[in-house]
Parts: sequence; structure tokens; C-alpha cells
Amino acid sequence: MSVNQQAHTGPPYGQPQPGYQGYQQPAYGGQPLPAVPQSQYGAYNGPMPGYQQPVPPQGSLRAPPTSGAPPPASGASLPSGHLAYSQFGHGDVQNGIPASAAPMQRPPASQPFLPGSAPTPVSQTSTFQQYGHPPASVQQLSNHMAGMTIGSTTASAPPPAGLGYGPPTSVPPVSGSFSATGSGLYTPYTASQGPPPTSVSQGLPLAQPPFPGQPISTQRLPTQVPGFAPPPSSTGIGLSSYPPTTGAPRPPTMPGPPLPGQTLAGPPASQPNHVSSPPPPPSTMAGPHPGPPMSGLHGPPPPTHPPQPGYQMQQNGSFGQVRGPQPNYGGAYPGTPNYGSQPGPPPPPKRLDPDSIPSPQLNELPPQQKPRHRIDPDAIPSPIQVIEDDRSNRGSEPFVTGVRGQVPPLVTTNFLVKDQGNASPRYIRCTSYNIPCTSDMAKQSQVPLAAVIKPLATLPPEETLPYLVDHGESGPVRCNRCKAYMCPFMQFIEGGRRFQCCFCSCVTEVPPHYFQHLDHTGKRVDFYDRPELSLGSYEFLATVDYCKNNKFPTPPAFIFMIDVSYNAMKSGLVRLICEELKSLLDYLPREGNMEESAIRVGFVTYNKVLHFYNVKSSLAQPQMMVVSDVADMFVPLLDGFLVNVNESRTVIASLLDQIPEMFADTRETETVFAPVIQAGLEALKAAECAGKLFIFHTSLPIAEAPGKLKNRDDKKLINTDKEKTLFQPQTSFYSNLAKDCVAQGCCVDLFLFPNQYLDVATLGVVTYQTGGSIYKYAYFQLETDQDRFLNDLRRDVQKEVGFDAVMRVRTSTGIRATDFFGAFYMSNTTDVEMAGLDCDKTITVEFKHDDKLSEDSGALLQCALLYTSCAGQRRLRIHNLSLNCCTQLADLYRNCETDTLINYLAKYAYRGVLSSPVKTVRDALINQCAQILACYRKNCASPSSAGQLILPECMKLLPVYLNCVLKSDVLQPGPEVTTDDRAYIRQLVTSMDVAETNVFFYPRLLPLTKADVDSDSLPAAIRNSEERLSKGDIYLLENGLNIFVWVGVNVQQGLIQNLFGVSSFSQISNALSTLPVLENPFSKKVRSIIDMLQVQRSRYMKLIIVKQEDKLEMLFKHFLVEDKSLSGGASYVDFLCHMHKEIRQLLS
Repeated sequence: MSVNQQAHTGPPYGQPQPGYQGYQQPAYGGQPLPAVPQSQYGAYNGPMPGYQQPVPPQGSLRAPPTSGAPPPASGASLPSGHLAYSQFGHGDVQNGIPASAAPMQRPPASQPFLPGSAPTPVSQTSTFQQYGHPPASVQQLSNHMAGMTIGSTTASAPPPAGLGYGPPTSVPPVSGSFSATGSGLYTPYTASQGPPPTSVSQGLPLAQPPFPGQPISTQRLPTQVPGFAPPPSSTGIGLSSYPPTTGAPRPPTMPGPPLPGQTLAGPPASQPNHVSSPPPPPSTMAGPHPGPPMSGLHGPPPPTHPPQPGYQMQQNGSFGQVRGPQPNYGGAYPGTPNYGSQPGPPPPPKRLDPDSIPSPQLNELPPQQKPRHRIDPDAIPSPIQVIEDDRSNRGSEPFVTGVRGQVPPLVTTNFLVKDQGNASPRYIRCTSYNIPCTSDMAKQSQVPLAAVIKPLATLPPEETLPYLVDHGESGPVRCNRCKAYMCPFMQFIEGGRRFQCCFCSCVTEVPPHYFQHLDHTGKRVDFYDRPELSLGSYEFLATVDYCKNNKFPTPPAFIFMIDVSYNAMKSGLVRLICEELKSLLDYLPREGNMEESAIRVGFVTYNKVLHFYNVKSSLAQPQMMVVSDVADMFVPLLDGFLVNVNESRTVIASLLDQIPEMFADTRETETVFAPVIQAGLEALKAAECAGKLFIFHTSLPIAEAPGKLKNRDDKKLINTDKEKTLFQPQTSFYSNLAKDCVAQGCCVDLFLFPNQYLDVATLGVVTYQTGGSIYKYAYFQLETDQDRFLNDLRRDVQKEVGFDAVMRVRTSTGIRATDFFGAFYMSNTTDVEMAGLDCDKTITVEFKHDDKLSEDSGALLQCALLYTSCAGQRRLRIHNLSLNCCTQLADLYRNCETDTLINYLAKYAYRGVLSSPVKTVRDALINQCAQILACYRKNCASPSSAGQLILPECMKLLPVYLNCVLKSDVLQPGPEVTTDDRAYIRQLVTSMDVAETNVFFYPRLLPLTKADVDSDSLPAAIRNSEERLSKGDIYLLENGLNIFVWVGVNVQQGLIQNLFGVSSFSQISNALSTLPVLENPFSKKVRSIIDMLQVQRSRYMKLIIVKQEDKLEMLFKHFLVEDKSLSGGASYVDFLCHMHKEIRQLLS
């Protein structure tokens, strides 16, 4: 960022600010926005924000919610063939709800899923069966399924005046929609029966409000326009894994061919773990479903007629989760030759409403398949669909931060941020944007209140970097009592002569140089000229009082410390590093307009002893000095060790040429480690500067020296009470060393190249506590790993980093920061200290109540980071965020952010393994999430049978994501996962941001064969399950650390030739670390997709080619997180049932 770009220079920050002032804010003002793109999909079965579905009149006829039948859309009874159109996209609340009162951005509905009542052990998942009560006649049912539209339910009453509300689709009803008379339709309720029951056998979710005008779960939405009631907060899916609650006899299941690994016959169509499942029905490949915007996902109809033996509903879609063509997918999914054991061909594609259902039609299924029942994976919430919906609803409009407590778009949505007083979600994301007013409410809900803060986050080029404000020698204006920095929420009083602090309410005199008059609204007239009064994020130039020892800092230094033991030399690593450094040193980070970097560099090599190099510019050749007394480390030279790259260029180049030759014949296999860090620390102390050590290390330091380690790896400790010792350092030596490093501002980045156990849990301590990064390349081989290592090294050396950093988070009265997670050191309870903080690191902060909050004033956070820039300038970066406070639990649940919640829960669990057995940590996670969902069920959802699992709309992915965390290598390792891998992942995740944990726990799976070679866009992602893969296709899976390219055995030869340059499947090499550069559109497209993904991630991902039925496929399947894992992790479907059981136990 430019040092010269000071805020009080008019134009860039001038009064009118194009794009700032008159900026139209969707969903705040209530004025309709032109050109809001209409979403093609309804929110996943939830209504659009700001509306309540009108309720059908009590005697209205309703279509039977049969397996393929979409339930009546939005509850409104419309004449046949009449599709009501919503005139707004989902992103908008057009009711004129005042923005601050209801800044809801996501549809506040939620999803009941309904397992029946009797809990079934999770292990029986392959035999889940759903017993529906049959419709009046089979004929009726097939007529009913043959053509149906969501928008047309039987009309017994006209829609309420003025409300055009149907699925937001632009597709006309299919022919064969229900007749307006309702004749021949199953009519579950007659007028005499009163309103539809909400607790029905089997937990059918008839989540219609019990009487007209009453919202389903949350009656607490602010003001409505007459005719609109607030949105329901819950919808239901039936997970009918349990027998019906009523005494209806359980019809016998009909026999069918069992699948491999199945004990009892369940329908092959949704067996997640076996390749032998049949080809998915049309359009299931993208996984998600755009459910119609309606309030209930309907299972089989309620038992108003006696069951007819021997006939059950087809399960697919009986959750009412109706699916339509997926993003970028046309009708039936081709290319699944001989893939599965389903007798009979897949159903032909139907003409589909985007909201109608392509499950196999009952009358088309072979007889033995009709009666089987099992939870349909397509009917449970799909991460892919939620991500797609958010992209289409919120990706086109900028996110304007002017309103308190707005939930930002998901991390997976590409959106632009306009800062108007709150920090961008790129800097801070919260688990909830509406926090409970009291600690009792917070305890009751169990939703953790946390913020994931990334103070130096990189912004996209089209967003403005934080302005740098220079207040001269007097420094930034602060509150006298709590020392909070001037920000947009401070209140000026007495004509502008004093201001009242928004954090502690103390009144402070405005310094004379800062005085300005107020306008008629009480705002200062220079409001828009001062970033600290009008923006959420900005920087202050710090004065000398903010510097160590009251002296301005000198620019930092980088010291490169290279292991030259036998392993490092033999693998070619040392030569590779030296070659790379010759050019890389020209790209050291520098301040905006500087000609060259101010950072000085130094070089050390080591094995059992340390070699320092004098590279002073006046020397003809570099000089080496050896320190063999590693027990008492000192730096043998001061002048000439840390130098300017340009001045000493020839000497440095000569040194880098000589190092690989000097140690070429080494036989030294032992290494030291702690003395290396001590040497770097001493060098920085002597130079009186902060800096970073880049250490390249290969083996367990067993040579006689301080910090010597022994091999303590023991797989037998897994699943015992002593397992936690594997994550703890084996000596306290490194913690003490880390403390000294932080005091000096010495940050340590560690590049590890192990061929065996090297105790990452201990070696990583200093890196972790100084705010550094660890990179690990197990079994490093030049030809396969050099690209990844060099890319990581380049990015690590070039990225923006702040040194000698201290961060403090202040909050308004009522809450305070109590707990911190990340790579840092804390010497007291409030200050987070980091020797270095880079643009990828996050600090997660948990807040607890210490008093009551008020709905009127909300809650405020201010994160202040004091750091030294790479040019040696001392700065303060400030981020402010205002949140809403609520007295109703429903408001809390409506404004949560599941991705951030999972980020926090993973970090909390990963810290827990240091002190508790892994099983205890896992159980605590499951229990906390069950409590969160049970509290919602008990206090916010409308009454319904216990057989329903009801999830809040914005937490409907909590179970699937939580299951991914539980199955991760740290909490449930497979046999092939090493102790070092687990320690490495544990440290890595602890400082990840929300976007990184999102893709790490639920990887992105893209069908490459579906990519459009002529467009820049990525193919639509599909769900992480083996049953989504087709033998005839090629897929890419990425999780932020690896990219897998999976090739099916039946992929066309032409595609193989185009992508790999070989003529057959058997010739594809597993050893490829990059795809060959071939001149054809498919090869170019796939390589451009991989490049695009690499740029998005903070580390260079390792490319792994996986051929179907190859040994590497086991590794690949580990990342198909919706399936059962080999290490014993549950499938998504099983885990959902397990969560439901837990919730029911809590509720009973």
C-alpha cells in the first residue's frame, strides 16, 4: 500500500465518493432494485427472506405428497396451470423492513428431516427403509407423478391478493398438472378435519403453519406489510430411518439382489460406498436440489386411510426434496456404461420444471425395487446446492458494509465489498451476526460467539487497500479510559468538542488539532474525508511511543538457514534451494513505491555444526566461519552477515554457487535444530531488528546439542489416554526458545523434508508460537516435488508480512474476548503477540458475556494490530465491526454463519487433543452441535413429531461439515496417516481462514469432462460421494493441499490422448506431478482450471493422478467425505441419523 496515500488528500477520499454515497443497497432500504437477477433455483426448500408463505385455507385440497410429488409450493393454493412468479430474487427483502431491524440475508427457513421415532443403531444404515402409507390407488399415484408442477396445486381458494409467490423459476408448468377440481386426487384433509396435523406418523413434515397467518417457527420478524407474514424458519425432510410411530403394520420388504457389503437389501440406488450403485437419475450429478421455496418437505401422506399391504412409496424424493436440472447439467447423465447392478435402464429424462423431481418414477421401476426404502442422499441438505444458491443470489451485488449485523455472502461466493463503516468479511467473519443479549441465552443455545480475524488479508485488485492516516506527532485519537481508537461508532457531543466512547461510554476531549464542527445530524462535517470516521478498516502511522524501547524500528532481515547433511545433499535439495535463491532475492517484499526492498539478507548452513557466511559487498569471495560449540551459540561476525541484496549481489551469487560443491561429499547424517534458531535470533538481536528465519530441515535432530530429540513415535498410543502426548512437544526447551524469539520479533518459517519421523509436534513449536508457517514435503523427490516446493518458497518469501506484531481485540460493554486460537504467543490475557503475521494467518477469538447487552445499541468489536511493515514503518491497522443483539433465540439462529462456526469448532477440537483423549474431544463436538440443534428445535421450530429432524436454514450444513471435521486425520486417523502428518495438519488448521477450512473439510469435486472449453468458468461442482462418479468421466478434487485427478476406467480414448498424451488408460502414469502441455482445447482448459485453483490457495497443491481401481484410489476415497471412511468415520446419511438420535435424547 502506498505510504504517500494519506487520507486527508482530497480526491481519492473526497466527499461524493462515487460508488460510496449514492450506492444502492439491496435489501436494506426497501426500494426495489432494478436488474436483480432472478435465481434459477429456489432456496433449498426455504422461502425467500422477508415473506411468509400464505397458508392454505383449512379445507383446501392438497396434492398427496408422494414420492415424486412436489408438495404444494409455498402453501398457496393456486389454480391449475397458474404459476405464480416471485417478482424479486432471493437476495432482496422487499417489504420495506428497516435495514437495521432485519438485515437478514439468507432465507430464514430451516429444514426438518424426518427420521421416524424409534432410534435405529447407526450401524444398520444399509437397511434404512421408509414405509409410507400408500395413496388411495396406484393408478392415481402414477397419474399424479406423470406430470406435475410445483406452482400449481389444487385450487380451492384464490391466492391472497397482491401476493405473487411461487418458485422463482421461469419455466412454465409441465403438461398434466393437477386439475383444478381436485377430482381424483388424494385429499388428506377435509374441512372437518381442521388444519393439517403437524405431528404425523413417521414424522411427516407438514410444516404448514397450524393456522393461517401464523409463521411456522419464528413469529419474531419485524414489521410486515399487510398480507405478508414473516418467513417460516423451518422446513422438514423425512429421514425415515425408523418405523412409523403409529401402529400401522410394517409392510414386508421385497427381496432384491444384495449389493456387495450389504447385509440386508437396501435399494442400490443410494448405496454410498459401493461402485455397484446404478447410474444416478437424470441431473443428480450436481448433487444439490433446488427445493421449491416452500415450508415443508413432505414425506408420504399422513395416515388418514388404512394402509394397503404390500405397497409402499418409492423413497426417492419422498422427502419432497424436489430436484431440477442442476447448474450446468442437462437432462439425463450419460456416460455410465456397465456401471452398476440395477436391472433395467435408467429412466428417460422427463420434461422438468426446475423444481420438479427426477427420481425414478414408480411405474418405471422394476418390481423388486418399488418397495425398498432408504434415506435418499439427494434429499438431505447438499453443500453444493447451498453454495450455488448463495452464488446466484448474492454474487452479483456488492456487499455494502454500512448496516449493522449483516450476514455476508458465503466464502465460496465471489463478491465485491464496499466498506461503509464495518470491516470487510475478508478481514473478520463471525459465527453469528446477531448475538444473544444475555449469557443465559448464549448458554442455552450453545452457539459459540467467535470471530475469525485475518488482519492483513489480501484484497482483490478492485477493492481499495486500507487508507493510511497520519496524525503527526500526537498520534491516533483514542479514548482516555479503554484506549479504543477513533472509529465510525464514536459519538461526538457538545458541538464536536468531546466524544463519547462507543466501547466504554467514557467522554474524552477532542484534541484541538482534531476539532471539527458537527452538521445538523450530529455528524462531523469532515466525516467523509476521514477514513477513521467513515470506514470499517484503516491504518494509522504509529508514533515513537508505539515502538520498542521508544526507538523507531530498522527494516527487518531475512536469514536463510540450509541443512547440508547427507540427506539434503543426496536428494538434490541444497542445489535446488541455492539455484532458486539467486533469482528469488530480487523479489523480497517492498513497500508500494520503493525502488528496492529494504530487507537485508543473511546465510547459514548447518549439519552438526553451523557455518556462517560473510557476504560483505567489499569482499571478492564469501568467507565461511564455523561455530562448532553448539551448546553456547553466538554469531561470529556482525559486519557482513546481514547485507543489502543489490550491494552484495556478486558475493551472494558466488556463495550460492559454492555451497552445493562444498558439501557435495558430506557423510554427516546427524543434524542439530535448536542452535540454528538460536543463531538466527542472536543475529537479529545484534542487528537490532526484527526478521524471519527460513529453515530448510530434513531429519530428527539427534546430534548432541540443546533441543536434541529422541524418536518417540508410537502408533500403539492411538485411541488410548496417552494419545495426546503425540501432539505435545517432547521437551519444554522449544517453548522457552519461542518466547525469546517473540520478544525479538524473530519469526521462524520451517520447510521440512522428512524421510521418516521427525517430530513435527516439537519442531513446530517455535514456528507456531512466532506466527510462522510450516511446509512439509515427505519423501521429497526432485522430479515430483520441486514445483510445489519452489512455488511455496516463492510465495512465502514474497508475501506481505508484519513484524513484531501485537493484536488486541476490544469490545463494547457486555462481552469480552476470552479465548484465542492461532499461531501466536500470549504473555498476558489480552495481547496476542506474533513475531511475524502474514496475509494468510488468522486469529480466532471467542467472546463471552460479562454483562447484559441491549438490542438498541448492539455489540461492537475493534481489532487493533500494531506491527512493523517490511520497510520498517511502525503502523496500526484497525478493523471495526458492529453486530446486532437479540432477545429471541430465533434471531440468533437466523444470522449464523456455518462455515465460520465449523472453523471455530475445528480449532477448538484441535486444541482439545493436546489435553484430552481424542474420543472425549469427538464426543464433546457431537454433543455441542446436538445441543445447538436441539435448542433450535425446542425454542424456534413449530411443534412437530419427534420423528422430524429440524435444522435451521443457515445451519442445515452443520451436520455434514461437522462429520467432515470428526473424520479428519487429527480426530480419526486411518492406518496410513503418520503421527507427523497429524501434528502438521493440527498446526496448519489452527491458523486457517474460513475459506481454507471450508475446502479442507469438504473438498471441491469438479467433473472435468463437463467443463466448457470455450468459457472461463469452472464446471459445476458435485457432491463428495463415490456414487456421484461415473466410470466414463475424469474428475478433479481439491482440498487446499492436494489436487487429485481421478480417471474412470471407461474414459474415452480421445480424452485420455488429449489430456495425458498417451493412447490408453493403462499407459497413464501415476508419477506425473504436472499435466503434459498439449495443444488441444481440453488440455488447455484443464490446465487453466488447475492454475486457477492454485492461485486461490495459500499453498501450492500437490497434483496426484488417480486411476480408478488403482492402489492410490484408497487415498482419493478418503476425501469423498459423504461416504463411510476406512478409518471408521460415518457416512453423511448415517451421521445425520446419529445426530437426530442425539437431539431426541436431549429433547426427551
